[in-house]
Amino acid sequence: MEESGKGKLNLIELIALVVGSIIGGGVFNLMHDMSAGAGAGAIIIGWVITAIGMLMLAKTFQNLTMKRPDLDAGVYSYAEAGFGKYMGFNSAWGYWLSAWLGNVGYATLLMSAVGYFFPVFGDGQNIWSIVAASFILWACHFMILRGVESASFVNTIITVAKLIPIFIFLVTMVIAFRLGVFTHGFWFTPTGTFQFGNVMSQVRNTMLVTVWVFIGIEGAVVFSGRAKNRKDVGRATVLGIITVILIYALITLLSLGVMQRAGLAKLTQPAMADLLQSVVGKWGAVVVNAGLIISVVGAWLSWTMFAGQLPYEAAKEGTFPKVFAKENKNGAPINSLLFTNICVEVFMFSYLVTASAYNFFYSIASAAILIPYAFSAFYQFKYSIQESPEVPGRGGNITVGAVASIYALWLLFAANLGYILLMSLLFAVGIPVYILLQKRDNKAEKVFGNTERIIAIVVFLIAVLTVFELFRLGVDGVTGLTWSQFNQLF
Repeated sequence: MEESGKGKLNLIELIALVVGSIIGGGVFNLMHDMSAGAGAGAIIIGWVITAIGMLMLAKTFQNLTMKRPDLDAGVYSYAEAGFGKYMGFNSAWGYWLSAWLGNVGYATLLMSAVGYFFPVFGDGQNIWSIVAASFILWACHFMILRGVESASFVNTIITVAKLIPIFIFLVTMVIAFRLGVFTHGFWFTPTGTFQFGNVMSQVRNTMLVTVWVFIGIEGAVVFSGRAKNRKDVGRATVLGIITVILIYALITLLSLGVMQRAGLAKLTQPAMADLLQSVVGKWGAVVVNAGLIISVVGAWLSWTMFAGQLPYEAAKEGTFPKVFAKENKNGAPINSLLFTNICVEVFMFSYLVTASAYNFFYSIASAAILIPYAFSAFYQFKYSIQESPEVPGRGGNITVGAVASIYALWLLFAANLGYILLMSLLFAVGIPVYILLQKRDNKAEKVFGNTERIIAIVVFLIAVLTVFELFRLGVDGVTGLTWSQFNQLF
């Protein structure tokens, strides 16, 4: 018999936990990132698509957690269970890439906020920013090696630090909202009217932004498992995600009623601070930047722990090389953490040559996580199809898997081509790692299946093409590539 619900969470507490686990540092720059390539009309459509897709992905993770509790190594384990070892490895590899590349993005966002109080750090992309961010990175590293974990009261402080400036911002935007500003250039098309092709192109421009601010959605389902009432798990997940979507949508749409799209697109990071300051004065920027610093430091520590833990857990399951599974005396994943943070450190130096490091890294981190998300959706669909017709809820689960899969494919299509190409480079680097894993650690007689070999060759050839394009166009040129330009190469 189950013990009392003492220490367990009720529905309201679960919803708060889901909301807190999803909302991160990206929310403070959301109005800029969404407005950079889309008007109000397209942004509304983008949030509707995101609401449906993210709810279906959340239901996917919830269903698979219930149906396959044995697959507890991480969401990437669904790819291996459904589509073989190489897809499982790529899913784990993409998840890990997303985790530490996101940390590189967090670092520049943090230093830009610190730069508001200490101008020596500028926009977070100079040598002093790299030095300070490196100090924080390795401080986190050695704290984790000592077995330090974030206590619940620290998480509470961080959540409050995030939500107070967001609440102040939303109330201010409601008061300052002007319908005429909001409707000006509503469709952001050459004619000023709805044009399907143009508007859908704008919607595509918003997709990687929405993925970035929802990274961690799979963790919300894991957290919500601490419910007093098991039925509250699904309710909390759905209500929590709806709450987050409403917060995100209000932030972007209310902002468009205070400042026109072109102005929002020119704001410096964090855009929320700039916009609030333009309405209420300097104290608004102080509140937002202070909240952002506390929020991102907490998120950075958590994601540093997670980015180091992820390959460690994968290595124990045989999905990553065994060298990542080494622990120190405190049980910390010493090799995994070291290699991960060296990658973060090396990529920090790109701040000096990348025009907008934060946008660059959140985009490529979002592109990388599409692989594990997509294969989770595909596996949900495959697993539900293969279940007996008598299984309760089978029809609904098939629908969830189908819609989540369509959404995942749409995200891959909507993702900026340039970031897909750059991502191919990182996945190509994973090919020799996978070969080493299979031959040395797993003692596999056959490294690739026939289909897997074709996929690996395609990834390698795209990576070669990407290197050629990098020499020809540079990083900024590649990230600006469109599908039509890519087709012209052939």
